[in-house]
Amino acid sequence: MGKDYYRILGIQRGATDEDIKKAYRKLALKYHPDKNKAAGAEDRFKEVAEAYEVLSDKKKRDVYDKFGEEGLKGRTSNGGGPTTNNFTYQFHGDPRATFAQFFGSSNPFAAFFDLSDNLFEKNSMFDSLDTDTDFFSPFGLGARHGLGGAFRSHSFNVHTPLRKEKQQDPPIEHDMYVTLDEINKGCVKKMKISRRVLQPDGSPKREEKYVSIAVKPGWKSGTRVTFQKEGDQTHGKIPADIVFIIRDKPHPIFKREGSDIRYTARLSLKQALCGVVFEVPTLDGEKIRISTMQEIIKPNTVKRVKGYGLPFPKETNRKGDLLIAFDIKFPEKLTAAEKELLSDLLPN
Repeated sequence: MGKDYYRILGIQRGATDEDIKKAYRKLALKYHPDKNKAAGAEDRFKEVAEAYEVLSDKKKRDVYDKFGEEGLKGRTSNGGGPTTNNFTYQFHGDPRATFAQFFGSSNPFAAFFDLSDNLFEKNSMFDSLDTDTDFFSPFGLGARHGLGGAFRSHSFNVHTPLRKEKQQDPPIEHDMYVTLDEINKGCVKKMKISRRVLQPDGSPKREEKYVSIAVKPGWKSGTRVTFQKEGDQTHGKIPADIVFIIRDKPHPIFKREGSDIRYTARLSLKQALCGVVFEVPTLDGEKIRISTMQEIIKPNTVKRVKGYGLPFPKETNRKGDLLIAFDIKFPEKLTAAEKELLSDLLPN
C-alpha cells in the first residue's frame, strides 16, 4: 500500500490549491528540525514536503489520483503488471529545498529572531506562534494578517525600548546555469557558499556550506532564489542575502524563447523549393516527422509544433511550442548552362 499524501497533509481528496498550501505551511513550520527536536519530527518534515511536491503539481496529482504512489513512481501495484501511465516521479530527498522555495528562506526562524530582538519574549515566542497565519509569507512580514495576528498578547513586552535598526549589506548575486533539460524536467541544484563567520570570541573564520535549490520545471532565465542572511558576518551589521539567478546554459541545437524552443533545420535550395521530408528532435527525445512537399520554404519561414516546448512556470502541465526555422544553403556557384536552365524555369 502506497503513501496517502492527502492523509499526510490532513486534507480531503477534493482539496483546493489554497488548502494544500495552507496545510503544508502549517505542518512544515510545526515539524521543521530547527524548531521541533522531537523524535520523528525530521521524518515527518520530509514526508510533508514530498506530499506537497506531489499534490501542488497538477500533473503529478492527476497521476497519483489515478495510480497511487506506486504508479506515480513507476512501480508495479499489488503484484500486478507494470503501470502504463508513462510517468515516473522520484522525490529529490531534500525537504529543506522545498521549504526554502515555499517560504523564500531555508530558515525563517532565524530571520524572525533578528527582527524581534528586544520586542518579543523569545522563550515563549514559538509556543504562541499561530502557524495558520502568513507571518512567514515570502511576500513580506505579516503580509496578510499583520504583526499583531501572529502572537498572543502575553508575549509582547510594551516596556522594552526598540533597538536601533541594524543595517544590512547589499545582496550578493551569483549566476546559476541550468540546461534546457533541467528546466524541462525540474531538478535540485546544490550550490556552495563561501562566507566569513564570526566565532564566539569575535574573530572571523572562513566557512563553506552547501544550499539546495529546487529548480521547478519551466523556470525562466532571470528567476531569483534568495537565501536570507547567508553572506559574510560583520560586527554591527546584518549579513547580506545570497541571491542565485537562473541563467540558461547554451544548448547545442535548441534556443529558448520564453516557454518556446527554436530549432533550425538546414535545407538545400533544392529541398526548400521542391520539398523534403525530415525529422526534428525534441527535448524529450522524441522525433517529429516534418513534410514540406506541399509548400515552398522561404528564408523567413517558421513552422510551429504545439506542445513540444518547455513547461509554463505556473502551469507545468502545459507546454510552449517547438519553433522550426530554416537555414537554406545556396549553391556556391552555377555553370552557364545551369543559369540558363534556371532562367527558363524560374519566374521573373
